[in-house]
Amino acid sequence: MRRWLPSIAIAVGMGVVVLIAWLWFSLFSPWGYVPPPGLSPIESGTVHRVFAYGTLREPVVRWLVIGRSPPAQPATLPGFEKQGLGLVPRPRARTPGEVFVVDAEELRRIDRYERLGIRYQRSMLTLESGQKAWVYQRLDDNRT
Repeated sequence: MRRWLPSIAIAVGMGVVVLIAWLWFSLFSPWGYVPPPGLSPIESGTVHRVFAYGTLREPVVRWLVIGRSPPAQPATLPGFEKQGLGLVPRPRARTPGEVFVVDAEELRRIDRYERLGIRYQRSMLTLESGQKAWVYQRLDDNRT
């Protein structure tokens, strides 16, 4: 058993290094994401509500993506059903999730994480509470 310990330690260490490199490339590097042309700019100094129905519901994911974990409140998005990674319009459906508030730079970081314009579009929708929030909706799977 003891002769396997160094190999296991090296494998775990390499796994951690690969994970950190992937997170850096995906979330912070200048090479991981280039917004497509034509996206509306985000005005500095503004605050935004974001409705999360997937990975951004996890505080640790929010912390990794935007650098902090803003408090989130339970929320429901009416008229949509979660299917896979996206939302499908369904008149009587309700999608549970969470809503949290971010500033303009944090919204840009979420745009990067969601690959705005490439994998997701950001739409302003009305939650069941009557609040409006940004919702990331998966683009057609035929796109790149």
